[in-house]
Formats: sequence, structure tokens, C-alpha cells
Amino acid sequence: MATLKIIAGTVYGNAQHVAEQVEENLAEQGVDCALESDPSVADFTDADALLIITSTTGQGDVPPNLEFVFSDLKDESPMLTGKPFAVAALGDSSYGESFCGAGKQFQELLSELQGNAVANMLEVDAIETLEPEKDVVDWVNTIKDKLLA
Repeated sequence: MATLKIIAGTVYGNAQHVAEQVEENLAEQGVDCALESDPSVADFTDADALLIITSTTGQGDVPPNLEFVFSDLKDESPMLTGKPFAVAALGDSSYGESFCGAGKQFQELLSELQGNAVANMLEVDAIETLEPEKDVVDWVNTIKDKLLA
């Protein structure tokens, strides 16, 4: 079975909590997965599949714990040819155009690196959702077969 690398981008811990809930749910289903909060480029290149769960900071910026790896991925441009990936973005729509900006940046970058987006990016709005972990777990369960194919 494929190994799924879950990458968590968090500022205040909410996206980390969501990622932990997703990892726990998948592990209970027998999925081989690993959660990374301080990933390297190798975590992206060595994984069989990628799941990015990230919040957004500032004006649509990538969270501090993912800034370096995001920059390294852009600089090194390792081809992720056909590697399945999905992005779940947590945000607050009151921020307007920067809503879920970090997720959008990862979706674009992984696509540029020739990754295979198995689903449209999930946008979870803090204004509408009190339990983002439930929405993300449910969404991941609907796409996991595509991620792990």
C-alpha cells in the first residue's frame, strides 16, 4: 500500500489538530501515513502521495513552519511527476482575496511540479465551520482511494 505524507501548516495549532485527526482516522482504517509539521523537500519527493492541510497567515501567506520548505520546493523544483496530492485549506473568508491563500499557493506549486491533484482544493471557512476537523476528515475519506491508488 502507498505511503501518504500529511503535511501540516499551522500558525495557532488549528491546522495541526485537524491534521492529527485526519492521521488518526486514516491509521484506524489501516492507511500507512505519517504527519510532518517541519517537512523537508525529501518528505515531498519520497512520499507516494501528499496531503497538505494548511492554514493561512497574514495576507494569504504560507504559515511560518512551511515557509522554508515552500521556498526550497520553488528553488529546487523537484519534479513530482504524477504524484497524487490533495490540499485542504483552512481560512477565514472575511480576509477577502487572501482567503485560503496558503492552500492556493501549495495547490499551484504542486501542480507546477507536475503533481497529480486528485481533487479540487477543499476550502474550510472559519466563519461557517466550528469543527474543521470533521469537514476535512469527511473529505479525505471521500478522496483517499484516489490519493492511494
